[in-house]
Amino acid sequence: MTRAHVVVVGGGIVGSAVARRLVLSESRPDVTLVEKEVEPARHQTSRNSGVVHAGIYYAPGSAKATLSREGVRRLKQYCTERGLPYEEVGKLVVALDETEEVRLREIEARARANGVPGLRRLDAQQLREIEPYAVGRAALHSPTTAITDFTRVAAAMLEDARSGGAEVVTGFEVIAMPRRGERVEVRAADGRTLLADRVVIAAGLHADRLARLAGDGPSPAIVPFRGEYHRLAPSAGHLVRGLVYPVPDPRYPFLGVHLTRRVDGTVLLGPNAVLATAREGYRKRDVDPGVLRDLAISPGFRRLARANVRTGAHEVWGSLSRRAFVQRARRYVPAIADSDVLPAGSGVRAQAMDPDGSLVEDFRFSRVGPVFCIRNAPSPAATASLAIADMVVTQLDVGRAVS
Repeated sequence: MTRAHVVVVGGGIVGSAVARRLVLSESRPDVTLVEKEVEPARHQTSRNSGVVHAGIYYAPGSAKATLSREGVRRLKQYCTERGLPYEEVGKLVVALDETEEVRLREIEARARANGVPGLRRLDAQQLREIEPYAVGRAALHSPTTAITDFTRVAAAMLEDARSGGAEVVTGFEVIAMPRRGERVEVRAADGRTLLADRVVIAAGLHADRLARLAGDGPSPAIVPFRGEYHRLAPSAGHLVRGLVYPVPDPRYPFLGVHLTRRVDGTVLLGPNAVLATAREGYRKRDVDPGVLRDLAISPGFRRLARANVRTGAHEVWGSLSRRAFVQRARRYVPAIADSDVLPAGSGVRAQAMDPDGSLVEDFRFSRVGPVFCIRNAPSPAATASLAIADMVVTQLDVGRAVS
């Protein structure tokens, strides 16, 4: 009798949390985490603003709502235990006009239904007591919204996994997952193979492609969106104390340009959201013909594009014009000058899309025999990572031993 072998595909924060949770589980399977890059956490985990989301926006009862609220509790405790940064700097969601104020009330109702603690509704004067340089008609203040360094958190989780006996293999690009009876052969591009009793796909930008290799269906498909950031020069860092967010447009899954203080003291502006022409298209010149072909032949994407022409054009203009990008942030903090703003890189969001062209709002998971697929886990997946790992391991049902 030997212990079951579980292979986790993907070394971002969610995959790292799953590997850690597996070695702590009662069944204590053998665990191998494989990552195609030379080191883990090089994509969404390390290319985000570092916000620990309190659960303000998400539909009550949704996976995002329940897992993010539990995730916040677990993450705060974990960071304290491991000596990792965790700062409750607070968030203001700012309404600029009467229409946004109506939507702000809807967001407040969601947040209260989700149990977000300490919420306060503020008028124009009160919001300036929180953020002296911010302006707005009204705001919702979430004092427990926090910031951390998710790259360091993911590294700590992997360290825990290794300490519990997990093996972490980098440079392992999965190209096939054929069945071998009740087991799965995980094949790498360089010819290496692993035989697994269970597989967890936590591959972010490549989630749909790898799920199909495991025998899952084509939907939802991943559509990559590049989010570009700028940052305030150190001389202007005092203009933002914590987090200043717009009221999101309910027709679009992205939050819009916002201002975020990070644990290193820098203040980010962004991100925007423009269609990326490669799954890891961090630069405008990054183009993958395969991604372009898939988008061109997708009826769902054509519907999405037609329904969001104006929004898409608005985002592209903000990408091409730094002045336009800065102006969006200046609506909330007018004291920001063009000379205060410096470039700060970009990230790519793995956004899932259903066949009808609708963007998937909630986390999405599926199971194909011994393979568990995390099909959609954009923000707040980092916040919810420890709670997601609990759920995955529970559903994976790893036996104590196999013959």
